[in-house]
Amino acid sequence: MTVTRVGAIDCGTNSIRLLVADLTVTPDGSTGEITDLDRRMVINRLGQGVDRTGRLAPEALERTFAACREYAAVLAEHEVGPDRLRFVATSASRDAENSAEYTAGVREILGVEPTVVSGDEEARLSFTGATKELTGGQFPAPYLVFDLGGGSTEFVLGGRDVEAARSVDIGCVRLTERHFAGSELPTPDQVSRATADIRAALDVAAEAVPLTAATTLVGLAGTVTTVAGIVLGLPSYDSEAIHHARLTVNQVREVAGRLLTMTHEQRAAIPVMHPGRVDVIGAGALVLREIMERTGATELVVSEHDILDGIAWSLVS
Repeated sequence: MTVTRVGAIDCGTNSIRLLVADLTVTPDGSTGEITDLDRRMVINRLGQGVDRTGRLAPEALERTFAACREYAAVLAEHEVGPDRLRFVATSASRDAENSAEYTAGVREILGVEPTVVSGDEEARLSFTGATKELTGGQFPAPYLVFDLGGGSTEFVLGGRDVEAARSVDIGCVRLTERHFAGSELPTPDQVSRATADIRAALDVAAEAVPLTAATTLVGLAGTVTTVAGIVLGLPSYDSEAIHHARLTVNQVREVAGRLLTMTHEQRAAIPVMHPGRVDVIGAGALVLREIMERTGATELVVSEHDILDGIAWSLVS
């Protein structure tokens, strides 16, 4: 067994997250254990307006750089240098005309070049992070892992190895801006149009990934974990209770229906709700519901380990 300390940063459309961890790998490399030393998140909303303008907003860049400065201090505290740090940039920076400004700022603060991964590579990192610790007895393969982000959702099917992957442009921020902008309570027509958008994207995903072929459906990222916290009735966010929780399709339908008919104030009052998700959770829950409907899964396994953990594992693969 070998232990390696690494740092991983995932900068998505809605949030930027840091993981500092010690990785223990089995001799054959098939499974491993990840021990968190620091795991944190900042809602930076990097994708603010990108779908409309094609550019990263100045205030979004400043929020992101402020988070990077905070993370640089944490990495220094744990003695993780640039040689053991990977920074992965996802959907928003792929779409932006002024991505060079973003890249230069990150490089100056953290000393590493952001890796702007393709949608397919994003999916593979998510798959590794979500499944590295799963055992076949309790969670039988093959797995269909989906990472429901702010700007895109990645799907990947596989067992020990990835068999198929596809990223599509449906995410909680993108769909909110596209269909629910300015509406505290989405109208039935807005929900209908958003649903049609999601289903069209799922058609695209299904061209590359057999969405009904898995034995275990695994859901990742903030929308999924927040819905899990609501289903479990948690008095506050509890990652240990949420990690590997199982949600039925009927529970997801019920929560999605409630969130789409709640006011901003009502959503904000939910104990597990992060303030940065209040205005986008309805669209996210709608995507989650449609994924479960499309896959035919009766149950969803929720994972707190996702692309961020996959980024960490990529440093020792």
